[in-house]
Amino acid sequence: MPASPASSRPTACLALADGTLFYGTGFGATGQTEAELCFNTAMTGYQEIMTDPSYAGQIVTFTFPHVGNTGVNPEDDETAEPVAAGMVVKWDPTDPSNWRATDRLEEWLRRRGRIGIGGLDTRRLTRAIRQQGAPHVALAHDPEGNFDIEALVAAARAFPGLVGLDLARDVTCAQTYRWDEMRWAWPEGYTRRDTPGRRVVAIDYGAKRNILRCLASAGCDVTVLPATASADDVLAHDPEGLFLSNGPGDPAATGEYSVPMLQEVMAKRDMPVFGVCLGHQILALALGARTVKMNHGHHGANHPVKDLSTGKVEITSMNHGFTVDGQTLPDKVQETHVSLFDGSNCGIRMADRQVFSVQYHPEASPGPQDSYYLFERFTNAMG
Repeated sequence: MPASPASSRPTACLALADGTLFYGTGFGATGQTEAELCFNTAMTGYQEIMTDPSYAGQIVTFTFPHVGNTGVNPEDDETAEPVAAGMVVKWDPTDPSNWRATDRLEEWLRRRGRIGIGGLDTRRLTRAIRQQGAPHVALAHDPEGNFDIEALVAAARAFPGLVGLDLARDVTCAQTYRWDEMRWAWPEGYTRRDTPGRRVVAIDYGAKRNILRCLASAGCDVTVLPATASADDVLAHDPEGLFLSNGPGDPAATGEYSVPMLQEVMAKRDMPVFGVCLGHQILALALGARTVKMNHGHHGANHPVKDLSTGKVEITSMNHGFTVDGQTLPDKVQETHVSLFDGSNCGIRMADRQVFSVQYHPEASPGPQDSYYLFERFTNAMG
């Protein structure tokens, strides 16, 4: 088939599995990638979003049009390399204008093998995702504008999807390590803990650096273990608390090995447990609930969540395509938070133990700081 209209000669093409095509201007790496497509409504933080391990297997559509205008810098990476497969934006990235910028977004993506496409009608694309669910897509960037459309659509249809995929193994750390860096603060930037704190083991299902920084700032001496750590591995560090991190993929698939580990730890040691995002879902599975795939998920920094115990509404950051089915929570587990967008479960706690979790990201990065108190609640529970 002809690649695209010869008059416009676009350099990138986004092909949906249903055959819908979007043409635009490519930037970043060249080549082709397949993934699930989601949209993110945050107005800031595109670098943190692209390096969030929870986006493994996904291409992100940014609903905010100004992406790239603050450049990139090493301090804002949430992990060593971008994890999201690609990005979709309305306007082509401009020259950066920010005192912290050390590089252009386009060059940063190119060196790290991630594809971007600009010039798309992201409002139309977002409406399609909301109405039809997160589609499987293929994204191609060719500076010459040559695309095999049939092959692109076939590649999108061949993408297996995220259901049943254990992606935590792909993004977790390779070995155990200690973490003592704290949150960024003016004018020092990042500083390190130099006083003793509560001994915490953090299970890395795809942990963001700012989550670990929040734990350190809240008074924790953090030891990070891989996602596949056993109960004996956890207890060997004699922790006062256990933290379950965010991460990508299907929680039921990751739960095949993480749920038995967590159940064994909780049976042997009565200590505070705190889970975030995927960690929240793993905890719910361990306590007897179920998880389900959402139509298009929650991705953004403006999600209202209600605390059912106080009636307070927090504006939160979210990034998840699966959710805990609140109707399946056992009697010993209380629902603590719900989304005011769709009523889905956003938090749980055990009635008789200091074990709790939330679906959203209390560290934000990007996003509001309404929920940082949860890290302090976790530290105080160990007291």
